[in-house]
Amino acid sequence: MPLLSFLTLAGYTGAMSHTAELVVRTYECDAYGHVNNANYLHYLEFARHEYLKAVGFDFAGSLAAGYGLYVTRVEIEYKRPAILDDRLLIESRPVKKGAVSGVLEQVITLKGQLIARATVHWAFVDPTGKPCRIPDRWNVPGLSPDQ
Repeated sequence: MPLLSFLTLAGYTGAMSHTAELVVRTYECDAYGHVNNANYLHYLEFARHEYLKAVGFDFAGSLAAGYGLYVTRVEIEYKRPAILDDRLLIESRPVKKGAVSGVLEQVITLKGQLIARATVHWAFVDPTGKPCRIPDRWNVPGLSPDQ
């Protein structure tokens, strides 16, 4: 479990959070020996999918039905580098949800130290790729910060 809680880092309460863990691999590091900034997008995506599983969102089922959950914007604030073999914790928590879209905050830590913080905006889309209301089948409580 993370030593530095999401509540401390982001100031949010009430919403479900989920923590995913991964270890930095050699090919993710750049010439400086740090995780290349583009790889943080992969880390965040991995953690979001783990979060969706944890809250009961049937991602595969939504895709099979032609729907999608698209990322529309990502903001990442890098605080310190991660290096080879670091064991990172990525905590994900919803902070806003509407009928069609929402916002997820994600925090990456290493031994209680903040590595990066991200705000991820998403939208649910229909089979034509247009934003649409989330059908009840996929509108699980864990997508909302109020649940």
